[in-house]
Amino acid sequence: MDDRIFKTAMSKFATGVTVITTEVNGEVHGMTANAFMSISLDPKLIVVSVANKAKMKQLIDESGTFGVSLLSTNQEEMSNYFAGQIKENFDISFKTFDGMSVIDGALANITCDVHNTHLEGDHTLYIGKVRDILMQEEGMPLTYFSGRYYNLS
Repeated sequence: MDDRIFKTAMSKFATGVTVITTEVNGEVHGMTANAFMSISLDPKLIVVSVANKAKMKQLIDESGTFGVSLLSTNQEEMSNYFAGQIKENFDISFKTFDGMSVIDGALANITCDVHNTHLEGDHTLYIGKVRDILMQEEGMPLTYFSGRYYNLS
């Protein structure tokens, strides 16, 4: 099967948009990801998928922790920045929550310790044991479908 067909078919699954963050040697790093889901209530576990060639893989391996910020509709630029689509300087609104840097204004911020990893194909699945969650009262999710952002409101 052609890679393009596979990627196009997978793009037909609408997802939310997240920014994964971690900190190494006092420097915050982030990456846009839509491969995120919850996997267990007891214990509370989530999973994110990171390409093995991505710098973020090495950083999460080193730090052993990561944050997940579920983006809202007004954070499309933030998503583009952490996806490498915006190259110029960008004002990043981080806040510290549970000792980790996460995206300010996100619908929810989740802090995790790496609980387990699974190497699957060209990606690593990071199972995160949830340490804490911070939620906003209002907002709509930034969604992604067929290679484009959508607003559900």
